[in-house]
Amino acid sequence: MTRQLPREELEPYKLSARQRLWRKFIRNPVGVVGAVILLTVLGGAIFAEHIAPHEPNRQRLIARFKPPFWVAGGSFVYPLGTDNVGRDIWSRIIHGSRISLTVGICAVAVSTLIGVTLGLMSGFVGGLVDSTIMTLVDIMLAFPQLILAFAMVAVLGPGIANIVLVLGITGWERYARVVRAEVLALREREFVQAAHAIGVSNLKIIFGHIMPNTFSSVIVMATLQTAQAILAEAALSFLGLGTGLTYPSWGQMIALGRDYISIAWWLSTFPGLAILLSVLAINLVGDRIRDVLDPRVI
Repeated sequence: MTRQLPREELEPYKLSARQRLWRKFIRNPVGVVGAVILLTVLGGAIFAEHIAPHEPNRQRLIARFKPPFWVAGGSFVYPLGTDNVGRDIWSRIIHGSRISLTVGICAVAVSTLIGVTLGLMSGFVGGLVDSTIMTLVDIMLAFPQLILAFAMVAVLGPGIANIVLVLGITGWERYARVVRAEVLALREREFVQAAHAIGVSNLKIIFGHIMPNTFSSVIVMATLQTAQAILAEAALSFLGLGTGLTYPSWGQMIALGRDYISIAWWLSTFPGLAILLSVLAINLVGDRIRDVLDPRVI
């Protein structure tokens, strides 16, 4: 006689795959907090014109070095204070989130496109193609990414497009290695051999059967690499190799405030906290996505 399972035990089996993944994600409060912070930063970047109380580059010398509102002399008009020429720090931080997220997301998209393509070719074709691509990967890994990015931006010049290009072409090798390793295992699986047997073309096998099975690893890597790209952009901006003075960026704000740190600590502190919270949120979400996509983690 078969035993009837209780309703609470049957419930997980009635859920779709997407619902099960979502339930696993929200069970971790740390991951949820990271997602809330990340969505807040993303919302600020999208609706910056409607949220920021002032124009980010508007100067008002009569209001220079205003402290945050909770410090004596501060005002809610400038909630996080002003800089050396009277620009609102809060407005500049909100608009600066656009630069950081744009660079982070676009640079990772370029790295993913290059790395996944080369990794698929290397793992599936093998032979001389594999040896050539992996040698190129070893050469790229021999150079520190940030120093290589400094050199390339110094040659190409500052600008959002150049930073995205530089960070994109200096971070693809990690994707290539991971995807190649997965392709080497997947190409020997039964479903790939069956596709070969019925005459499916190699391109269809690669992009229709093998590549979808590498998505989980690529998504996790891309999430964590976005945080590294944001840090790299902040470092470039801090050294004067970022987006220039036209657009406010967090690294640039920290650099401008370092000369006044003794008299106006808020100039560098709040942009630094914005970087800290954004990178921390992305890392928390990335770690949780990795756990959710791992079938061994319940």
